[in-house]
Amino acid sequence: MNPIKELAKFILVFTAILIVPSCAVNPVTGKKQLMLMSEAQEIEMGKQYDPQVISTFGQYQDDQLLQFIQVKGDEMGKLSHRPNLQYHFRILDTPVINAFAVPGGYIYFTRGILAQFNNEAELMGVLGHEMGHITARHTVSNQSKQQLGQLILIGGMIASEEFREFAGYAMQGMQLLFLKFSRDNEREADRLGVEYASKIQYDAQKMADFFNVLNKMNMASSHGGIPTFLSTHPDPGDRYNAVTQQATEWKTNLGYSDWKVNENSYLQKIDGMVYGEDPRQGYVDGNVFYHPDMKFRFPVPAGWKLENSPLQVQMAPEDGRAMMVFMLAQQKSAQEAAEATLQELNLTVLETKRETVNGLPAVAVLSQQVSQNQQTGQQQAIKVMSYFIEYGGLVYVFHGVSSDVDFNSFARLFESTMKSFNRLTDASKINVKPKRVRIKKVQQNGTLADTFRYFGVPQSQMDELALLNNLELSDRIQSGKLLKIIGE
Repeated sequence: MNPIKELAKFILVFTAILIVPSCAVNPVTGKKQLMLMSEAQEIEMGKQYDPQVISTFGQYQDDQLLQFIQVKGDEMGKLSHRPNLQYHFRILDTPVINAFAVPGGYIYFTRGILAQFNNEAELMGVLGHEMGHITARHTVSNQSKQQLGQLILIGGMIASEEFREFAGYAMQGMQLLFLKFSRDNEREADRLGVEYASKIQYDAQKMADFFNVLNKMNMASSHGGIPTFLSTHPDPGDRYNAVTQQATEWKTNLGYSDWKVNENSYLQKIDGMVYGEDPRQGYVDGNVFYHPDMKFRFPVPAGWKLENSPLQVQMAPEDGRAMMVFMLAQQKSAQEAAEATLQELNLTVLETKRETVNGLPAVAVLSQQVSQNQQTGQQQAIKVMSYFIEYGGLVYVFHGVSSDVDFNSFARLFESTMKSFNRLTDASKINVKPKRVRIKKVQQNGTLADTFRYFGVPQSQMDELALLNNLELSDRIQSGKLLKIIGE
């Protein structure tokens, strides 16, 4: 059996044994609901997930912005339906536009979504929305249902013949974070987001404006292992009008004389934020993957798709008949890394040899894993070519995986890629800089298109930047207004 799949199954079963089904009172509705975990277990789950989320997606360093979010989040939390829960906020270093919540009070914003906001009120509306998922225990409820469904099917789970799952089970637990909410959950989170943002005196109407921007963007469902906001937070229908009406009602009920939007102060907070993919974390140029900070490079097979994350780089052809995974080992030498990895993955060694890869010490291993299909009784095998390469005091690891039947078709490609790993010395590849959000003050009245031309924005980028500013190119812009431009 596939040991990674077996481990995933073990975790699911072990978790289920520890969690006793019970009825709990929902903090928002006051009604009883079936819940597979207590609040203490929920908080402990959040503590365990948090470092996994950070290590998987990376943490973006902006202490000033994070402190602002934490202060406002604490203020909002004390007025929420779970005022005794401690809330924790993180900024993830990914351009994907999303925000999500982990049980136990952990709320995450990607730098992608923070760059898309145009004022504090939008941020507070989404923060309140995510807090609403926590206070109403939507994620816990979804996970409880998911775990029940998995347990019902657990007896029928078998090792898949699709070897491309080889690396996917590292994300098994993480997938529970991205269960798609129901439309009822979304309506309730919207309502709670309006309530919480309004209670700290922000104009919750801006949340509806932001949701409209997301709909205009027609975002892809996933990117680099993390889904986009709309893929996990479906539009419950007529969201704009519902949120607008609720915001108006709270304004009437609370009766504040002034409602905060704070556009300029927010834009100033994100001035200089990295925008889009950060090449310092690795980038592809001309079918070669470069990592400027760690100073290495290796080729990417033509036509293969590459996904880069802080944990690993995955490469695969469109037909999914093979996969290469590149990562760092924890051990100090190539030999130690090879021995530990083979044992951890329960791989049977077919051949091992010491190599030199462009002057760097390496260990090359050919191994296999044989399992039995529990439905057909037939044996199935995958083969794995691995290279463990010492460089700069670290050990870098390549795994090339394919079925036994297809392995010979990919073996030369695996070996060519792995043996082409090399030092990066080209200054032009090392000194690349990420794009950043730059805040500019409009100098004269005119249309948005005129203003973009004044700032030297290429015509090909104007539509993207108009959406980034939640404006139309034909909109009239007044002198003194702050706008987001993308530069270095």
